[in-house]
Parts: sequence; C-alpha cells; structure tokens
Amino acid sequence: MRTLRPQLASLLLLGMALAQRQVTVQEGPLYRTEGSHITLWCKVSGYQGPAEQNFQWSIYLPSAPEREVQIVSTVDPSFPYAIYTQRVRGRGIYVERVQGDAVLLHITELQDRDAGEYECHTPNTDERYFGSYSAKMNLVVIPDSLRVTAVPQTLNKVERDSLELKCEVSKSTTQHSHVSIAWYRQRGSEAPVEIISLSRDFVLRAGSAYAQRQATGDVRLDKVGETTSKLTIYNLHPSDQGEFYCEAAEWIQDPDKSWYAMTRKRSQGAIVNVQATDKEFSVRLETEKRTYIVGEPVEFRCILEAQNVPDRYFSISWAFNSSLIASLGPNAVPVLNNEFAQREAQGQLKVAKESDNVFVLKIYRLRLEDSGKYNCRVTEREKTVTGDFIDKESKRPKNIPITVLPLKAGFAVTAISRTPGVTYNESFDLQCIIKPHYPSWVPVSVTWRFQPAGSTEFHDLVTFTRDGGVQWGDRYAGFRTRTAIEKAESSNNVRLSISRASDTEAGKYQCVAELWRKNYNSSWTRLADRASNLLEIRVLRPVTKLQVSKSKRSITLVENRPIPLNCSVKSQTSPDSHFAVLWYVHKPSDADGKLILKTTHSSAFEYGTYAEEEGLRGRLQFERSASGGLFSLTVQRAEVRDSGSYYCHVEEWLLSPNHAWYKLAEEVSGRTEVTVKQPDNRLQVNQTHKNITVLENQWVTLECLVSSRTSPSSQLVVEWYVWRPGHPEKEVVARLSRQNILRYGDVVALGDLRSRLHLESPSPGLYLLSIQNATVRDSGAYNCRVEEWLLDPSDRWYKRAEDISGLITLTVKQPDPTLQVDTATANLTVQEKESFPLDCSILSRSSPESHFAVTWYNLRTKEAGSRGEEEEEEEEEREAVLSVGPDAIFSPEAGRWEGRLRFQRLSAVLFRLTVLQAGGADTGNYSCRVEEWLADPNGMWYRLAEEESGTVAVHVQDAGSTLQSVICSNDALFYFVFFYPFPIFGILIITILLVRFKSRNSSKNSEGKNGVPLLWIKEPHLNYSPTCLEPPVLSIHPGTMD
Repeated sequence: MRTLRPQLASLLLLGMALAQRQVTVQEGPLYRTEGSHITLWCKVSGYQGPAEQNFQWSIYLPSAPEREVQIVSTVDPSFPYAIYTQRVRGRGIYVERVQGDAVLLHITELQDRDAGEYECHTPNTDERYFGSYSAKMNLVVIPDSLRVTAVPQTLNKVERDSLELKCEVSKSTTQHSHVSIAWYRQRGSEAPVEIISLSRDFVLRAGSAYAQRQATGDVRLDKVGETTSKLTIYNLHPSDQGEFYCEAAEWIQDPDKSWYAMTRKRSQGAIVNVQATDKEFSVRLETEKRTYIVGEPVEFRCILEAQNVPDRYFSISWAFNSSLIASLGPNAVPVLNNEFAQREAQGQLKVAKESDNVFVLKIYRLRLEDSGKYNCRVTEREKTVTGDFIDKESKRPKNIPITVLPLKAGFAVTAISRTPGVTYNESFDLQCIIKPHYPSWVPVSVTWRFQPAGSTEFHDLVTFTRDGGVQWGDRYAGFRTRTAIEKAESSNNVRLSISRASDTEAGKYQCVAELWRKNYNSSWTRLADRASNLLEIRVLRPVTKLQVSKSKRSITLVENRPIPLNCSVKSQTSPDSHFAVLWYVHKPSDADGKLILKTTHSSAFEYGTYAEEEGLRGRLQFERSASGGLFSLTVQRAEVRDSGSYYCHVEEWLLSPNHAWYKLAEEVSGRTEVTVKQPDNRLQVNQTHKNITVLENQWVTLECLVSSRTSPSSQLVVEWYVWRPGHPEKEVVARLSRQNILRYGDVVALGDLRSRLHLESPSPGLYLLSIQNATVRDSGAYNCRVEEWLLDPSDRWYKRAEDISGLITLTVKQPDPTLQVDTATANLTVQEKESFPLDCSILSRSSPESHFAVTWYNLRTKEAGSRGEEEEEEEEEREAVLSVGPDAIFSPEAGRWEGRLRFQRLSAVLFRLTVLQAGGADTGNYSCRVEEWLADPNGMWYRLAEEESGTVAVHVQDAGSTLQSVICSNDALFYFVFFYPFPIFGILIITILLVRFKSRNSSKNSEGKNGVPLLWIKEPHLNYSPTCLEPPVLSIHPGTMD
C-alpha cells in the first residue's frame, strides 16, 4: 500500500484539476440581532447533470454539535424536522433561488435558538462522487440592544425661524460595531426626504433637497453628548413643514470585510408647521387680439405674480361666460367639464401649466360659439400636516371678450373654354372663375390640373400660390414654353392660354381653388377647397394605317439552342413613321405578358422587367431589316424557363407640329409558342441492400455508388441519412454539396458522431462514408440521396434529377467477453504474526485495453442454530477485504484489516494482496472477484464481464501450539502418527492369532467342517476423529466358527 500512495496522490491531484463539485457558503461567523431578517447564500460549481441544482439546509445546535437538525430543502417538502416545520410552512424560513446553482436562505424573524453551525448540502447529480457536496458556517445570534429616542412634539414656526431637534441613540453590543444616524422629513403619504446623515464611517452628508443649505451652514448635525445628536435648521422655509424623525442603524463588519446593518430603528416624530410671511399675490390675463376668424387658434395666458411661488400651493380655474371650462389643482392635473373635455380629447383644446406662475388655455380651432368672455381665477391653498388642502385667498383679473367672425367658405369654381376641339398647331384658352369675390387679404390659391387623354390620373400644370407666386408642375415641362397664365387682381378669374396644340395637350382640364388661413405660429391651415367642372380638350390626329402580321407558329427545341422570333409590319401611315417594338412573353402562370425588350421609335433599347429578372440581357439579339418593316429577336442559348408564348407590340410614332414625337397607333402581332426541353434523365444510384456487422471501436465504410448520370459535366449533391433504432424519423448525417462543401447534420441528433465521420470520393461517382471508432449507438439503417445538377445556358445550376440508394443496415456490437480467472483451490498454513499472500491471476482477457476491478473476499464458517438434538449445520460468512476499482481507487480498509494490507500489481494480469500480521481471526477461505472494464469510443467505461477465482484455505497457527495441534495441522504427519500404525499392528495381531489357532487345533485335534479346522475373522475397523482431539481406535472383532 505504501508504494502506491504517491501514485494515488498524483491521481487525486489530476482529478482535482478536472471539473469537480465544489459547494461554497457565506463565510462565517456572522453576528446577527434577534428579530431581524437575515439571508445566507450558498452556491455550487463544477457539477454535472441539470443546470438547476437542489439544496438542503441543516443546523448543528451548540447543545448537540454532532446532531444534524434538518431545516428546509428545495426538493423535499418533508425534509424539515418538527421544530422547523411550522416556520417553513408559514414562510418564516424559506429558500430563494437566485439562479440554477445559487440560493439564499431567508430567516424572516431570527430567534435566539437559531444560533449554531449551518450546513448547505447539494444532492449528487454527478456520475460519481467527486468533490465536496456540503459546506458549513457559524451564525451567532445576539440581543438587539439598539435604542433610538426623541421627544414627540408639535412646533409652530414662522418663515425664517430656526429649528432644533435632538435624538438619543444607544447600544450595548459586546461586539465591535458602528452606528449611523440620519434625519428625515415626511409629509403625509409622500416619500420621506433625507435631510442630513452621519454614516458609520463618520462621514457627514446632506440629502439632495438640503445639500445647498447645508453648504451655506443653514443645516447642521452636531453631537452634544455621548449618545445625543442635535439637528439645527436655520432660516426655515414653508417647504420645511412636515414630520421630522431620526433613524439609526447598527453596523457590523462580516468576515468578508463588508459591513452589514444588523438592525435599523426610527424615533417618534416631531410635527413642525412653518407659516409663510408674505401671502400677497396678483393675477393678470393676456391674449394676442380680440377678433378672430373661424378656425383660427387663440391662446389665453393667466400670469400669477407672487413671492415664493414654488413653495406655495395655488389652484387655477378657467371660465367662459361665467361657466367653468377647466381647473388645475396644486398637482397641475387639469379637470375639464364635459363639453370641453371632448374638445381636449380631439386635440382642439389644451389646458396646461407652462411654469410655476404661468397657466395657459389654448383653443386650436375657434368656433363661432367660442365668442364671449374668458377669465381665470387663482386660489391659494394651504397644506396641513395631514396632507389635506385648505382654500385661502382667491383672485381673478378682468374678463377678456373675443369675437369669432365666420368665414364665407361656400364658394364655387367654374372652368370654361371657347374652343373645346382643336387641331394641330392651333391655340386654345381656358378660364377659371371663382364666386363670390374674396377680399385681397384672404389667401386663395388656384391650380390648373391636367389629365392626359387615355390616362386616369390628374397632374398639376401650374399653381397661383396663396402668397401670389407661380409654381409650375414638373410632370409636363413642355407646357411651360407654350403656356401663358394670367390672374385678375380680384383673384376671381385665372386664365390659361396654350399655343401650338398637339396630341400631348389633349385631355381633361380642371382648376382647383383653395381658401387658406394663416395661424398665429406662421403655419397655414386650409379652410376649404373647391374643384371646377372637367373641361375636355380634343386634339385631332391623322388616321392610322398600321397593320402587323397576326400569323401564329410553334417551335420545339432542346435547351442551349437559339429561339428565332419575327415581327412583321405590313402597312404604315407615313413613310416617315417610326416604330417602337415591344417584345413580350406570356407564361401559363401569369395573367398578362411580361416585357422582354423595347426598341423605341428613336432606336433606343430598353430591357424589360422580364429580361432583368431572368437574366436575358446577355442572350438577346435584335435586328431590323433594311426595308424597315421586319423586326427579329433571337434568344440565344435557350433555357427550359424560356418556354412560353412570344409576341410583339408595335407602336407607330409621328413627329408632331411642335417637333415632339407622339404615338399615333399600336398593334399586337400573332403569337409564337416556344417549348424548350431539358436533357433526358439518366441518373442511377446503386439500389443494392447490404448488412454490415462490426465490433465497437472498429472503422466501417459505407458505399454510395452512382452507376450512371445525365451528363459527364454535371455536379452531384450527396446526402447521407440514418434511421436509428427507437427513432421514428430519419436524421441527416452528412451532406456534400456540389461545390464539395461538407456539412454535418444536427449537433444534438448526431452527438459525437460528427467528429468521427470521414467522407471521400476516390473515383467519380463513388462516395465513401467512413465512421471511425464505431459505437453501438451508430447502429441503424443508412442510405444516401444523390441530386444531379446541370448548368443551364445562363450559367446557373439547376437540379435535374435525384435518386436514393439501397439501405445499408449497420450493426455495431461490443466485443464478446473472454475473461477467465484461475479457479484452482489451494491450502495455506501460516504462523501467527506472519504474512500470507493472496494471488488473483487472470488467465485470459477480452482486450489488451481492458482495465480490471479486483475485490478479495474472506469466507469464514460460523455455526447456526441446531435443527435437531444432535444435528448442526454450517454457514459461510462473506466479507470484503479490499476493493481496487478500474481507476485504481481503493476502498477504505475497514475494521480489523486496517493497516495490515499490501496491494501489488505484479503484471497486467496478476494481482497480489498480502495480509500482514496474520491472526487467528484470519483463518478461513479467501477468493477474489475480477470485473473487466472497457472504454467505448467516447471514452465512457463499461463493465464487460466478471469472474470469481477458486478459494484459498488459510489456517493461521497459534505461536504456542501443542504437539497435538502441530500434528493435526500437517496432513502427512497426521497420517503417519494416527493412521499407518494401526493397519500394521492389525496385520501382526492377525498373523499371531493364525499361528496360535493352528497350534491349538493341531494339539486338540479339533476338526472343522469336512474335517478341516476353520477360522473366520472380520476386517478391522478404524475410527478416528476428524477434529484430531482423540487418537484413532483400532478394534478387532473375532470371527465365529461354523
């Protein structure tokens, strides 16, 4: 055993370097006061298993430090002992889970009996016990000796007076602790306001509301005795009114050097009322003007002039014609009556507090009924100690009357023209007449709008803006050079004149007038708008003679061949006609045709959306014959998706009198049905089913053979699947893309199989999937799916076909156990105090990589109770002497074996246990049991087989044995002394007797039967005691004469 201790120590250090469970608890001892709420934290790290660990808290009381008393558990409701059950159920003691591996133990009201040593234990979730599973700390409960007292009183002060309050704080704790003191002011249900405090580190600090006054010396905290402190406030403000009290806390430093407030108490309060000195105030009401137009905004400002407004309380109410509109209390929350509440909800009215002394009433859109008198009333209110308000003085300014005038928005707009029909190069006039007449200060804007013939949308041509400017539309730039606009000074007549008319001016005209109002913030509001009647102007064109061929045809070809398309113009209107040709394709899935290419009348090319989307730009070739009437379009390198119905759309264009091209007519040709086919599918994958059986840890290769393919230049995608036993769905094992990028399946589904996969292609069409170090979990049915991809004429890859291979059923087995242990029996006699060896020999093993767990047993005989009067039976008692695990970890030496065992591993298959200082109690039969362990490819060890050896009978002799015991202990000596002499003596006696009887017969002439003397002697009987307590007895019985 001594020779193995350095090895064991190194193994333990290696294990500690790896992950092991570690439970830590808050460092103690902790001192806490009786009656306080405390928490103790505990956390665990280095564990295995679920992320949410369970915790169990126990205590070892000072009266019984060895006895565990269970308190609370996160997993077992019946865990607490009876003395804690009621407190746990009543949530007086509970566990708060901070996270999965950390908790807080709460004791809401600490009791004196809660003092003791606390233990935090985490139940094991690891595969084996390794690390620490509990931690302890001490909690000391001390009496709460903190006392905080102040004189309860009510003080009435006047603004600018001084205030002095005293507070006495005492404690009698024997431990070293610090005290902090703070003064607070509170009004009713409001949150307390900190005035000034003295921290546990004797740092004086004022609250935010009193920091400035403490800096000027108006707020002080002085110590006037051993336990008494005094708060002084000079120059009291009305805002200082409220209840004053002091709060003290006793702090102690924990072992982790942090400070903890053991207890915190406050004194009784002192009520302080502060009366303000100056209460006079005045109110005035302002607005911008007194006369408004319907829809304009108005703002009333109620201005309060008073001293110390932020420290006083005022409420404001707004009135219209002596009727309440809204009111604002000291909290500045407006309350409106029903009518004005609806307008406020619609965003037409607002009541707000702009600042401490300015209150605003805004009406965003005035109505006629808003004419009248407006006023505001300001009332000062005083807040009592209880938080209630008492109305004091109330004031209001003079009423402000306003008048809201109506705006005559009921106007009409009419558009007229003397020439509704014109021809090329003629001029025409349009007039927009507005009635009634508005004064010049009323902003009116007029816009001429135009809807071209054949269109459904109106666009702005030109606008006379509300501020007198002219703004041209950007849609029809040609109008500006040939259009004149004139507006009468009265704003009720706007004339539009257009010269050199062409078909671009044909369409519908309309004028729109808008009535505007300028708001107080310089923004504009449109009050009303009216649109005139539609005025249609017709511009006559030449009669068209355009004709396009309507013949139909069909074309079928294989992809990568050209598609020829023709478009023929049979007749045209003028020799100067230009043509725009638009080529379309119609697919069965589309409602309308899609534009491929457009050649304008100026021979410019424009690619359509279909050409852009399908990438046809590089494959299109357009030609026009010399005669001008035949257009052809060729689609090079045809693809399957190019199939469809093709046609052309021809537009005839002429030059207008104003030298602008216009479209005279258009026609559609007949359709050409084009069908583009893909190459025939020739992909084939080997469909042969296979069964493969391998041993665990071996390599296995699965084959996927592509026997034929559509094209030698095609690319293949190979995807492997597996159906595992007990899994209804197939799982993706690996996928080799056509770019030879290998991707594995889901990490969770495959586990460690991903790291053991190897995919290769030694020859075209042959793909081998190798599984390294196969495990039993790799068993299943495998197959591969192959996709064949071809390159289309646009250099885009598409999937042409796919096929699935036959199933390969893979079975991975663990090796067959061949463990064999020596079962021969042996006898061994040793003297007391000597040592004796116990060998455990392994004759054969299943694998050279096997590890062995060896356990030696002692089989001793003990007597059981008698079944009858003379019959006894024996029983064997089996005792484990020593166990050595496969990881060379020894079991503890228990009882009488402690310190007397020595383990040796003489070879990989021979283990020896030597028992030192043998004693009489060691007598008995010994055997060993061997367990053979193997590691699977994942490094997880499992037990493959176990065998038990033959027994070794050991007899330990007492050092002072008698001759009898010596003889009995030696088999050869025993037979020599007790057995062999008796047959020899028997033979001698028989010989003597035979001689004697013969002599007697001859002397007496005795005759037997037939005249012959006869002597028959029985065989001697040898009796001996197996216990070796008595010598064997030899008895000879004489025979009888017939």
